[in-house]
Amino acid sequence: MQGTAVKSDLPDDAPRGGIAGESMQMRKIAEVVEQVAPTDITVLITGESGVGKEVIAKAIHAESRRSARPMITVNSGAIPEGIIESELFGHERGSFTGASDQRKGYFELADGGTLFLDEIGELPLGSQVKFLRVLENGEFLRVGSSTPRRVNVRVIAATNRDLETAVRHGSFRADLFFRLRSVNIAVPPLRERPDDIPFFFRLFADDVARKNGVPFHGIADAAMDVLRSYRWPGNVRELRNTVESMIVLEKGKYLEAEDVRRYLPPDAPPSGEERLLPVPVGRSVEQAERELILRALLELKGNIMELRAMLDEQRQALDATKRTAGGAVAESGMSLEEMEHRLIAEALSRSKGNRRMAARALNISERTLYRKIKEYHLE
Repeated sequence: MQGTAVKSDLPDDAPRGGIAGESMQMRKIAEVVEQVAPTDITVLITGESGVGKEVIAKAIHAESRRSARPMITVNSGAIPEGIIESELFGHERGSFTGASDQRKGYFELADGGTLFLDEIGELPLGSQVKFLRVLENGEFLRVGSSTPRRVNVRVIAATNRDLETAVRHGSFRADLFFRLRSVNIAVPPLRERPDDIPFFFRLFADDVARKNGVPFHGIADAAMDVLRSYRWPGNVRELRNTVESMIVLEKGKYLEAEDVRRYLPPDAPPSGEERLLPVPVGRSVEQAERELILRALLELKGNIMELRAMLDEQRQALDATKRTAGGAVAESGMSLEEMEHRLIAEALSRSKGNRRMAARALNISERTLYRKIKEYHLE
């Protein structure tokens, strides 16, 4: 099966280093990957969470002259601000409390290979300056050292944020942004490339059936239409999780439209009054309990997307208040601090205290959320 598209966890035997699919958008991306892979040019990959940005980075590295060397993946949004420079550039013994040994950073570990920096938009401003220096001349300083070190590293960065907007707001350096986007690969969400859905369904279904030792006897055209009409807010990652649930729980069944709808959240296009149906009878208690849990998780996904939409509207209102002189009281009568406090408290409440979920709903990093929780005494 030929073509191109992207996913976040394609099986190891997927074609062409993990790039696969049938849509025209992804065929064009594959062409760009083939062109840039043999070079050392910096690549910026943008797109929503779950579209497969890391898979593209792996494909670039696999087709490059550096493929025999390691590709180091770093999620900059998951590293606390206080230690991110130590993680990236390493540190000398005794350079700070707890630094009992000399340590190499990710740049040194990736020397000769590729450094994939995910969530580049979460990199603190102070670290962005040092990161830019490495991009420009390959030099950096370990924390606690005055001796410059040099590395030969190809950098690929990715983000689900709008970096141009971040530059305008002053949270991302313009010079780093222009340096990063030498080549920008923008990965469209799955809802904009429905031609890839049947391909990925077959790929994931066969893989799940093989790995779990369960039979899979196919899917009806009407059932595939249901999959194609759903918006997939979690993109390819969500599709894979949904296919995995269906294949394992409906083992051996030829999938019809009503079977598929049971695994989609309530906002999926219904037929008549069908929504999330009760657990079918004739299954063991363990199977039934597992299915109920999976469906509850799918419902939760839908709720989180609704929460994110609501918070986006509130964040726009918050941005509007920032333009009020001196951060004064907005039309609602709430100050910036009061509104921010309320947004964070509401997100934490709706996510039942799950900070990672709340941070995603607010579209901020977990590090920023932790700081705000402390600031507003929301522990």
